[in-house]
This record gives sequence, C-alpha cells and structure tokens, in this order.
Amino acid sequence: MNRRVDETRQSRLWRGEFGDAYTERNAASPEMVSVRIGLWAQIFRSLAGAPPRSVLEVGANLGVNLRALKHLTSAELYAVEPNARARESLLRDGIASASNIRDGVAKDLGFADGAVDLVFTSGVLIHIHPDDLPASCREIHRVARRYIVCIEYFSDKTEEITYRGHRGMLFKRDFGGFWLDNFPDLEVRDYAFAWKRATGLNNLTWWLFEKRG
Repeated sequence: MNRRVDETRQSRLWRGEFGDAYTERNAASPEMVSVRIGLWAQIFRSLAGAPPRSVLEVGANLGVNLRALKHLTSAELYAVEPNARARESLLRDGIASASNIRDGVAKDLGFADGAVDLVFTSGVLIHIHPDDLPASCREIHRVARRYIVCIEYFSDKTEEITYRGHRGMLFKRDFGGFWLDNFPDLEVRDYAFAWKRATGLNNLTWWLFEKRG
C-alpha cells in the first residue's frame, strides 16, 4: 500500500537518503535482537493472562523489535514503515507477510478502528515534530484495540536535540505523560527504565497502556 497523505519534512527525509542511511547503520544483528527479546519479555510479563493476538509496530525500520517478538509470541505481526529499503528487508527476511507490511507514517496508518490488539512505537515519537504528535498519537490510539506500548527517550520537559546535523528531527519529552494527558481512557499497566549499562538498550523508558472499557 502506497500512502502519501499530508507528508511532513520529517517523513520525506525518512523516505529518502536520510532514511536509507539510518537503515544501513542499524543492522538487525543477533545481539540487538537478543537485547530486545529481554525488553519484550519484561513487557509481556505484564500481559500475562491477556496476551495480544496481533501486534503492529509503527516505524518498524528493519524490525528489530518484531524479530524479537517472533521469539516470544505467535501473534500476527504488522509493520508500518515509510522507508522502502527497510520494508524490502522486512519482507525478504520473512518478518511479516507482504500484506502486513505497509508504507505509511504514524498519523496515517491505514488500518480500521481497533484493528490490532497492541500497537507500539520504539524510537519513533521522538522523531515526530511536536506539532504533528497529537495527530500521530490519535491515529495510534484509534487503531489499537486494547494496548499501546511506547518506548522512547525521556525528558521532564520537551527539548529539541540536533540529530546528525539536522534540526527538527529529534524531540525528547515525557511521552508517558503526553499519552495520559491526551487520552483519558488509558491506564498505565506497567513502565520501566531500560538502563543501557544493564540492558544494552540506549537508556529508554517504556510504558504499557491499556484502554479502559
């Protein structure tokens, strides 16, 4: 599926050479998949008794998270990714079926309401301009039937950081607070900090939200 609805400067960069370079730098090595297995095993412990039957990663790139999830769940996996090279890798490596790998961005996922049990981002919301963040999160919330997982860099206040020489490409904030402040039907099921020295992950904070009702 080819989607080009209301492109932003950020999404155009991810589709082009900037996104290609990111994909080349971030090989889905066994070591990286292994540390993500540890992360998702912790998240899935909080889902005991009601695991998702379908999972969508928004901004999957090479699918390191999805590759890890294949070791932990039999849920049907979906990926939305704007970069063509990354999508080709997902398909070539059998991470998801061709019909489950889609060209898109966070604010235009192209799924029906409540289509997927669990929808997540990992290092994606940080790359969305604050002006576009509400629409992106509304779309994620719309598609998620029950769970939303957010894995991002944390800051007490919104701050912009120059990213590989580009302005307007990386913003840190309290994403957990953003979700709760804007979507009152969400409750926190679990959260944690993934300290790089202990986990191999890059000092990430994650939140697991569940829709009430």
